[in-house]
Amino acid sequence: MKYTSLLTATLIGATLFTTSCIDDFADINTNPSTVSKGELSYLFAQGVHDFEPADYTFWFYNGKYYAQFIQAFVPTGGNTELYNRMDQTGGQGSQNYSVLKIAREMDKVMNDLGPEEAAKYQYVRTLLDPLIVYLGMFDTDGYGDMPFSEACMAPYTSPMLLTPKYDTVQEMYTNWLEMLNNTINILTTTPTVAQTFPGSQDMVYAGDIAKWAKLANSLKLKIAVRLLSQDKAKAIAIAEEVAKSPAGVLSGTDDDFIFNKGITDYHFNSGNTVSFGAPKKEVADFLIKNEDPRVRFFYTKNHFNSKVVQAFYDAGKDVPAYIEANVNSEMENGKKVFKSWKGAGEPWVRYYGIPADIGAANQTAKYGDYFDENRYKLVGASAEKTFTPYSIFQQENCHGNVTYTVPVVPDGPVIQDKENHAWYGFYMTSGEVYLYLAEFKLLGANLPSSAQDYFSKGVEYSVKSYDRWAGLNQIPYYGTTYGYDPNEVSIELKDGEIETMLANPDYQLTGSREEQLEKVYIQEYIHFMYQPSDQFVAVRRSGIPKVSSTLIPWQLLGPNTEVPRRLEIGIPSKTDKMYEIKIASLKSQNFTGGTSLEPSILNRERVWQDAGAPNYGEGPNY
Repeated sequence: MKYTSLLTATLIGATLFTTSCIDDFADINTNPSTVSKGELSYLFAQGVHDFEPADYTFWFYNGKYYAQFIQAFVPTGGNTELYNRMDQTGGQGSQNYSVLKIAREMDKVMNDLGPEEAAKYQYVRTLLDPLIVYLGMFDTDGYGDMPFSEACMAPYTSPMLLTPKYDTVQEMYTNWLEMLNNTINILTTTPTVAQTFPGSQDMVYAGDIAKWAKLANSLKLKIAVRLLSQDKAKAIAIAEEVAKSPAGVLSGTDDDFIFNKGITDYHFNSGNTVSFGAPKKEVADFLIKNEDPRVRFFYTKNHFNSKVVQAFYDAGKDVPAYIEANVNSEMENGKKVFKSWKGAGEPWVRYYGIPADIGAANQTAKYGDYFDENRYKLVGASAEKTFTPYSIFQQENCHGNVTYTVPVVPDGPVIQDKENHAWYGFYMTSGEVYLYLAEFKLLGANLPSSAQDYFSKGVEYSVKSYDRWAGLNQIPYYGTTYGYDPNEVSIELKDGEIETMLANPDYQLTGSREEQLEKVYIQEYIHFMYQPSDQFVAVRRSGIPKVSSTLIPWQLLGPNTEVPRRLEIGIPSKTDKMYEIKIASLKSQNFTGGTSLEPSILNRERVWQDAGAPNYGEGPNY
């Protein structure tokens, strides 16, 4: 992949030297001398619009690597010896600059206005800082140090600053905490002058300043957990500060940082598809065992509805054993007949993961029901059909222009959901916040509630947020059965399901401190199922899932020292004016630059916030 140039005329700033698919800066910049001064509320709206931690290339490259490295998903063709390798990367490493450049322009406009007039725009300017901090963490999680304090300054400096310095992650965390504290102070203090802040320009919270303050305060926890391996005392102090803040934290679905950018914003171009594969068997089994409704929002139903099961019986073909185990059938007039689903029934019986073993697809005797396509094919009068027996990645969580085809028997009707839906992004929610609070309580933070209270609320909020998100994005079977299978059940959250789930022992903080922490980290792992960078960070810093766990075990597919803990950083061209700075940054972080690196190198050479953390599967060490 190509580098993003730092040197187009009137460049916005700097970029990471990744091998990412990133738009040319020339496409998003113009000479400031040819541009009239921006309206600040419009610039704010543009900054929100340009906030993007989940673009197509991220899902196609980095996100998929993360999800498979940490054993959340398995390729549908099964894992091979190359499970720990990466190819091209994208969608991460310079996302921060899309919003930072807008903030720099707002600073310039406000400076030109003078202090009295600029005071009217404190809100619209400070509200971009939480977005900048969020994207900064997102970028540095995989790549480490980056230009920040001097980034995006070229149009506002003379001579133009075209070679910004690299800030360390440690420096940026300090800077970002200051930015968030400033935002919280502004939003929780009565302004001296009336603020010019039309709610119509706020796509996130429609002008609700209190919710923005909660978001800013909650983001401090996101930094704090990343500090635990470097400065546990400071991390705990931040958590205690958050709990005492008058801003409060995200507490319920109305507070969640989930939003849509426009009624025709489907997120991806038509035809762009992404998939992480199928859930790892042990992950799906854990969710089903505990009747966790999120299994229905994370994954697709498999193709084996009751009519398809009956079609297999009629054809004299075996249904995959793990599906057959959930069927009540009888022999009638010499024919096998589907009668009902066993156990929890629909929709639970439609969700299955696949084994993660290396080479499982070639072990037909043991794993043929997962990987031998001949076992789940039926031939009709006019066509042959293949029915997927397991669940897969729910693509409609990522974009809104997907056509869903209902699985029907060969020669049956064609039933499709072709309606496009405006896509809502899922960024930071109350579930994440309360799980962090549960974690910090167990680590010794002086917080007002019990770890169990934070934990239970965290899981409850997570379920409710995913249910809301699934409804907003209208994923298949949400609120509908499509009228084909009389035994089909829709997937939206039902009354009493959260209480049933929380009553399970796996969802109660019992046992030793270590056992309780494992349960918290497992829930963070689950909560981040569609935030793969955060999920990667949670696993990387905690060592959970761990080997031999009775919850969700880490599987040793090979030495745990051969699973990457950061992404590859390409070696810059010697003609790049940032060459010396980029090379110096690599050296200062003790990183090997280049592509196609050995996974052991990417495991050993860690970003600053990961130094000293446990290796995969080892469990927490703080």
